[in-house]
Amino acid sequence: MPTYEGGCHCGTVRFSLTKAEPVTEAIACNCSLCTKKGILLARAEESELTVTQGQDALSLYQFGTKTASHWFCSNCGIHVMTRPRMAPDRFAMNVRCFDQFAAMQAELTIIPFDG
Repeated sequence: MPTYEGGCHCGTVRFSLTKAEPVTEAIACNCSLCTKKGILLARAEESELTVTQGQDALSLYQFGTKTASHWFCSNCGIHVMTRPRMAPDRFAMNVRCFDQFAAMQAELTIIPFDG
């Protein structure tokens, strides 16, 4: 099973994501937040994600219906993960935060999403 390590810009928040299959797709949501931040998302079940460092540094941002939960590093401001409005029982990870992002970027299929 592939494991993706990653974190925020300053290194305060770190995570490990273990998937049954490799991440080959990223969602490009067109909501105002994702568009302005350039976020690309990969779906993740709660059981696949472990925050390995900096859980206490994650800050929550919500807007609109306040159904979605956007988590970012309170030190550097990087948006690491979200609980999407359409699936609040799951996570969506910002693949740009994966340590492997540069190597996997050219192989990702980008899926537009009307958020």
